Amino acid sequence: MPSKLPAPPAFGDTLPLQPSPEALRFLALRRSTSALTLVEPAPSAEELADLLRVAARVPDHGKLSPWRFIVVAAVAKAALVARLAVVAEARGDAALITKLGKLAVPPLAVVVVSAPRAGAAIPEWEQVLSAGAVCANLLYGALAMGYGANWITDWYSYDPEAAEVFGVRAGERIAGVILLGTPREPPLERERAALDPLVTHWAP
Repeated sequence: MPSKLPAPPAFGDTLPLQPSPEALRFLALRRSTSALTLVEPAPSAEELADLLRVAARVPDHGKLSPWRFIVVAAVAKAALVARLAVVAEARGDAALITKLGKLAVPPLAVVVVSAPRAGAAIPEWEQVLSAGAVCANLLYGALAMGYGANWITDWYSYDPEAAEVFGVRAGERIAGVILLGTPREPPLERERAALDPLVTHWAP
């Protein structure tokens, strides 16, 4: 199946800005999907390639690409969850095993790994923020494609031994696990933050 995205522009191409009411409407109504409702079908290999291309098109000060992807498909994910369960059992906390359910159920997961470039002139914090933007783009792209998606972290994103199971290297951290599939039921709107307490206007 060919890509449904426009051909990638060449370096230096003019990219005129134009209004996109459809994009604004999508963002205004965007809602993540419960991971436990996600079933097959997941994005195809071609769709996933499109999603990763969209995910990588984020602000990236210094053009460092300080992030990478680990794709975990259904069969591999079952083995991954089994290995994480061993780590959880060693911690002696049954709740950790229960929390693996969100990772186990969806048919596809993409792990976004923050991989700051050591010694770069760009502050590490900005590189970490870029990885967060990758997570958001991947989430939004999947939802815009018509799939359900959920961005989670949970205990295994912060446990060093669990991170090794994922294949996270020294100096890297999991920015997010994006779970993908088709929702069995539509999500419900949740309470949103009131903006007035969160907005100030600077004045001299």
